[in-house]
Amino acid sequence: MEAAQALADLTEISTQIQAAALFRADGSLEAATVADGTRLVESAQALLAAADGVRAEPLVQLEVATAGGSVFVVREGERLVAALTGPEPTVGLVFYDLKSCLRASAETAEAEKPKRAPKRKPKEEGDGEA
Repeated sequence: MEAAQALADLTEISTQIQAAALFRADGSLEAATVADGTRLVESAQALLAAADGVRAEPLVQLEVATAGGSVFVVREGERLVAALTGPEPTVGLVFYDLKSCLRASAETAEAEKPKRAPKRKPKEEGDGEA
């Protein structure tokens, strides 16, 4: 499914998510539920960079909680999803929904990749018609 549709499904099933953005590790925005999706992506990248700085390996999921709500980021390979919630979300459920959203949108992205033509064997001398 397309990134925009995956986010639409996410916000429909997860009432705790107020805003979300799907993006690539290089920061390129695939889709967002808010007009300023780029700002959400930049903030998520800054949070990940700060958290990655204290860990030996890259984080795959992150929650930052404030009194007003939480910021969630989930990474799967080169694709990420960031989301904003209200206060005291059901953390495990939000992470599950974000991972499901990433996987659903990744299946379409993988299916849309151009297929490679099979490699041909090089002709050997004497293979031609005489």
